[in-house]
Amino acid sequence: MELIPNLPYDVARECLLRSSYKQFPVMASVCRGWNREVSLSEFFQQRKASGHSQELLIMSQARVDTDREPGSGKNSASPEYRVAVLESGSGLWTELPPILGQPNGLPLFCKLVSIGSDLIVLGGLDPVTWQASDSVFVFSFLNSKWRAGAVMPGVKRSFFGCASDSDRTVLVAGGHDDEKQALTSAIVYDLAEDKWTFFPDMSRERDECKAIFHAGKFHVIGGYATEEQGQFSKSAESFDVSTWQWGPVKEEFLDGGETVSAPIYATTGENGDLYACWRGDVMVLRNDTWLKVGQIPADVYSVAYVAVRPGKLTVIGNGKALAGYGGATVGYICDLSSFRWVKLETHVGHVQAGCFLEV
Repeated sequence: MELIPNLPYDVARECLLRSSYKQFPVMASVCRGWNREVSLSEFFQQRKASGHSQELLIMSQARVDTDREPGSGKNSASPEYRVAVLESGSGLWTELPPILGQPNGLPLFCKLVSIGSDLIVLGGLDPVTWQASDSVFVFSFLNSKWRAGAVMPGVKRSFFGCASDSDRTVLVAGGHDDEKQALTSAIVYDLAEDKWTFFPDMSRERDECKAIFHAGKFHVIGGYATEEQGQFSKSAESFDVSTWQWGPVKEEFLDGGETVSAPIYATTGENGDLYACWRGDVMVLRNDTWLKVGQIPADVYSVAYVAVRPGKLTVIGNGKALAGYGGATVGYICDLSSFRWVKLETHVGHVQAGCFLEV
């Protein structure tokens, strides 16, 4: 089969491998051969192996109305959020097309995770009514289109922990219901089958918990019970999908004194290290002990997302000079061998959440 007339298959495939992800929808529409080629998982595996993949930092970011006069009557308390994409290699910023049927932008405080070449947006609060949403939206970087996924079952929850295994599964755990009752329940989404399944309940209520997939397990960390509003727990529990069981609770998973906020976590597949950004520090978990390995740059007021790639750590947050929702996003990449920070070119607009996608 010829992908490009008069070119050997391997040479033609190499041309496709070197294309920008932005060209995937066009490539898929050229002919059946190209469509089939860019739809194969082996195509993306070879892009990564050959060094032609692109690393994308994807964020829920407030859209800033540059025409609004200071002191105008417009309500700035609930800005419209959109999906912003930062290409870490080139430093270019782009914006994904809006979700059909969502004229007011992304749900507030929604969660973003990635699986393969898909971005998944889960839950959040309706930007107008502030009611919890059970919606799931999936954006394919292959065809540059959104589609609706199966809605989250059970009670409508918000401020839950969320993580993906980057293969096909997304965990949603904890949070609170419409009555502000913290939850112990957990559910898991199979992207390939567009199907939700209930996990066994966790042993603790965990509102505003964090979740991460690390060392082959889903870990749910911190959060607080209904009667302990805002008093974040230092404990964690892990779910092993192979045994379909939660492991024992680790009571002192987090070190330190009073816990009034939750760290932002990131993990790397290179050596299995788990990193956390907390209280202005970068820490790594070694032999069940958190070690401080550096400090977050001083102009990062709040960390929204952390990504770890081989040899580097990326921090995306909001600056200390943030005025309402129109201040500058702050981003840095850290060389983990020297722990030197390099500032990223960023855009104006408050960031609520983020995820990493390599395509």
